[in-house]
Amino acid sequence: MEDPELAAIRAARMNQMQQNAPQGAPQGEDESKRAAAEEEMRRDLMSKVLDSPARERLARIALVAPDRARQIEAILLRMAQTGQIRSRVTEDQLIELLEQVEETQSKSAPKKGTIVFQRRKGGLDDDDDF
Repeated sequence: MEDPELAAIRAARMNQMQQNAPQGAPQGEDESKRAAAEEEMRRDLMSKVLDSPARERLARIALVAPDRARQIEAILLRMAQTGQIRSRVTEDQLIELLEQVEETQSKSAPKKGTIVFQRRKGGLDDDDDF
């Protein structure tokens, strides 16, 4: 269940990329152009999905934790494609999503072991030699 507007944007962008690509272009250039086009599409979709304060917050998160920002963007894009997002996501909704992701990651992360020190009773006597 893909959004028809999103599908139209993708199709138009792919047509544009195919028309602009020279026939004998090296493979590396094609990949970099495709990556740049995907990045541009991602930014365009994020601007449609997020309101301005939420976009700013996500940009600040990307400065500190790029992996976390990419993860949130992927979740938002998937939600938009499946029709779970009806209107623009506000900053408060973005914060809630961040908290949910943090909560699920903390549950799935392996628990850190604790070190327990056991003290022996009695201590050292004056008669003990090392």
